[in-house]
Amino acid sequence: MKTYNAPANVEHNWVVIDATDVVVGRLASYVAKRLRGKHRADFTPHIDTGDHVVIINADKVKFTGRKMTDKTYYRHTGYPGGIKSTTPEKILNGRFPERAIELAVKRMMPKESPLARKQFSKLHVYGGAEHPHEAQKPDAVDFKAMNRKNTKAA
Repeated sequence: MKTYNAPANVEHNWVVIDATDVVVGRLASYVAKRLRGKHRADFTPHIDTGDHVVIINADKVKFTGRKMTDKTYYRHTGYPGGIKSTTPEKILNGRFPERAIELAVKRMMPKESPLARKQFSKLHVYGGAEHPHEAQKPDAVDFKAMNRKNTKAA
């Protein structure tokens, strides 16, 4: 049996997703699949076949259960005793609300490798409704309508 290789000149499509009232984990798993290219029939693990994904209204995403206050994100400064922690509530109410989605998607991608960094760089997240990628003519994906569990009522 021969191993299939995707062609070297893969066309990367542009997709825009509105994240208003969408559950973060479900959105992140869908976006990670699109970034890697696993939705395509010619998916090849060692070739970048994914799409560019633009997420708008990232500041209006929802977390299920008590994750908004109980979930904790840790990072380390590199100095002794330099562990820092934050919650999704602080991130979404802070200066860069798009980081909540970026963290969720990054942790669903393959671990640190040059290909993973290249695929993750095709994610564009914006807190508001405007984005500067209109020239690429992105296709709108109605993520909310795919499954009733994708949205959370306020």
